[in-house]
Amino acid sequence: MEPSTPTQPRTSEDATGASATGRICDHPACAETGLHRAPRDRNQPGAFYWFCLEHVRAYNLSWDWFAGMSEMEIEAQRRRDQIWDRPTWSFAGSDQVEDCQDPFDLFAEEREASRRRRAERRRRARSEEELALAELDLSAPATLAEVKIRYKFLAKRLHPDANGGDPAAEDRLKSVNRAYATLKTLYAPKVRG
Repeated sequence: MEPSTPTQPRTSEDATGASATGRICDHPACAETGLHRAPRDRNQPGAFYWFCLEHVRAYNLSWDWFAGMSEMEIEAQRRRDQIWDRPTWSFAGSDQVEDCQDPFDLFAEEREASRRRRAERRRRARSEEELALAELDLSAPATLAEVKIRYKFLAKRLHPDANGGDPAAEDRLKSVNRAYATLKTLYAPKVRG
C-alpha cells in the first residue's frame, strides 16, 4: 500500500478554517481522521504518516524496517540493537574483573583468583625481567609498548587519588613503579656510540 506523500499534512477543518479533531488520514481517498502515526522511512526517525486505524494496520503489516538493506547491514543493525547501540568490551581472557568497580563484592572470587595467578607468576619467576613482568600482570615476550600501556593503566587505577589513599593500592603502585623502571631499562634500545 503506497500512501500519499503530501508536502504538508492534510487536516480536517471546520467552516472557520480551524483544525477540528486532528489530521486527515494520509492514505489516498480516505477522509477518516488520521490518529495513528506510522514511520515514513528508517532514515528519517521523526517523520511520520498519519493514518486511520484501518490504514495504519494495513501499513504496519507491509512495513519492513530492513527493506533495501544487505544481509551484512541487517546483521550489523541486529548486533547494535542487542546492546542498545552502546559500546561493550569483553572480559574473556583478561584480569579485568579485578579492575572494575564492585561495591557488592560480586566478583570477589575472580579477583582473588587473579591475585593468586599474579602471585604464582611472581613465585615462578627467576630473572629480574620475569619478576617485573609478573608485577605488571604481563608474560614474556612483551614489547616496550605493551609494558607502557599496562603501566599507564595500573598507575591510573592504583593512584591514591583514585583509591582514596588506600595503603594496599599505594604499596602496589610502588611495586608497579619499580617493575616499570626495571623493564624500561631492560627494553630501552641500546644506543651505539
